[in-house]
Amino acid sequence: MAEHTVRPRYRGLRMTSPTRRFAARTSALAAVLTLALATSALAQTQNDSTQFSVSAGTLAFSTVPALPSLGAITLTGASQTTTATMTNFGVDDATGTGSGWNVTVQGHTGSGESPVFAQYCPNATCGTDSGPGYVSSGASLPANSLTLNSTGASFAAGTGTTGTAPTLQCGSGCYVDSSTPVKVASAATSAGMGTWNTQSWSGTSLSLATPSSLKVLQTNEVYHVDIVWTLTSGP
Repeated sequence: MAEHTVRPRYRGLRMTSPTRRFAARTSALAAVLTLALATSALAQTQNDSTQFSVSAGTLAFSTVPALPSLGAITLTGASQTTTATMTNFGVDDATGTGSGWNVTVQGHTGSGESPVFAQYCPNATCGTDSGPGYVSSGASLPANSLTLNSTGASFAAGTGTTGTAPTLQCGSGCYVDSSTPVKVASAATSAGMGTWNTQSWSGTSLSLATPSSLKVLQTNEVYHVDIVWTLTSGP
C-alpha cells in the first residue's frame, strides 16, 4: 500500500513589528494635533464693559428731633431744676457730595410763636383766658432756661452706613430756648454720609431752670415754647 503522509498545517500568529507600532502611534498623535488645531481655530474673544450712573438723594432728618414733655413742677418756694431725657433723632445724608452738615436749634420767633416759655392756653378757654394760643401779657420764663447737654451721647451708624460719624456739640451745654441759633451737631467734610442716629442721651440731657417766682397758671394752662431744628449742608 502506498503511504499517505499528512502534513499538519499550523496557523501562526501575525506579529507586528516595532516600526509599524511607532508609525501607528505617530499617526494617532497627528490626528489629535490636527483636531486641537481645528478647535483652536474656532476659539473667539470679545472685549466687554459696563458702567453705572449716580443720582443724588437728599439731606433730611430720618427721625426728626422732638423735645419730650417736661411734666409738672410742684412749687417749693425755691428755684428748681427739672431734668428729662432728650429723644433720639437721625440724619440721612444721601446727597453723595461729602459736604458735611450741621443741626442748629433755636426758639421760634414767627407769628403766634414764642421763642421762650410763655403762658399758653391749649383750649378755647382756660379760666378767664381765651385760646387756643399764647395769653397776651401772660407769664413767661427768661430766655436760656432750657439747656441741652450731649455728654455721653453719640451718633450710631444706620444699617449699611460706614465712614466717619458726625459729632454732637453740646458737651458743655447748649441753650434751646433762645432766638439765636445754636449748633448742636456737626458732620465734617466727607463725614456723616449715610444715615446716623443719636443714642445714649442721659437722664439729665435736658435741664430746665425755674425761679422761685414761677407763677401758677389758670386751669389747663401750661408754659409753652416753640422750637425750630434746622438741618443745613456744610459743617
